[in-house]
Amino acid sequence: MALIDFDCVSKTFAHSSGAKLLRDHFQERIHGRRRQLFYALKDVSFRLDRGESLAIVGGNGAGKSTLLSLVAGLAQPNAGRVTVNGRVAALLQLGSGFHPDLTGRENVFLNASLLGLSRARTAECFDGIVEFSGIEEFIEDPLRTYSSGMMMRLAFAVAVHVDPEILIIDEVLAVGDRSFQTKCIERIYDFKRAGKTLLFVSHVAEMVRELCDRALWLDHGEAIEMGAPEDVLRAYLGAAAAR
Repeated sequence: MALIDFDCVSKTFAHSSGAKLLRDHFQERIHGRRRQLFYALKDVSFRLDRGESLAIVGGNGAGKSTLLSLVAGLAQPNAGRVTVNGRVAALLQLGSGFHPDLTGRENVFLNASLLGLSRARTAECFDGIVEFSGIEEFIEDPLRTYSSGMMMRLAFAVAVHVDPEILIIDEVLAVGDRSFQTKCIERIYDFKRAGKTLLFVSHVAEMVRELCDRALWLDHGEAIEMGAPEDVLRAYLGAAAAR
């Protein structure tokens, strides 16, 4: 049984022209005007089995973050079926699952609860989370005083300690110092060796080659190619250079 299964999945959004007055909404209803839709994903299919690592590559607006949001359960498809079997820990936008006015300690418990961990289990993991993050000195300070690198450290530390079966990473490893990135990559390898599944978005080709078994190239919501990372990267980077 696949851990992640996308079956002809499409996701649409409405184009927005900015804030609208109340009369504009009434006119749309009275005159039957429909908002123009665009496809963030269009008829995308793939399967990801236990222990596999898949990179999602593509330019801005390709649909990468939308795909991750569907896997994380933050959005639902307009067509097709998304099946996810297993606990998911998602590192998407920096600060997601955190509150700026709460301390680092409070945010650990908040974020872990959103990832499905009980308060008792979070308390057991707390020291390990803080030690891994390397921000012990600031753990009682409010999150709004943290740098983006410190937030990434805390978010990654929580995610890898909730023992997920599927880890989703969207570019956040590009934030922070090199030594912590290396520490994160080592933990991801531990994660893979334990038979867990990784879904990874990055514009850094070397990280895609280093971390992933397969790659999926998206362009304007459509799946262009899927296969070995080197083959997909060659095709994607070649097309990007030709534009």
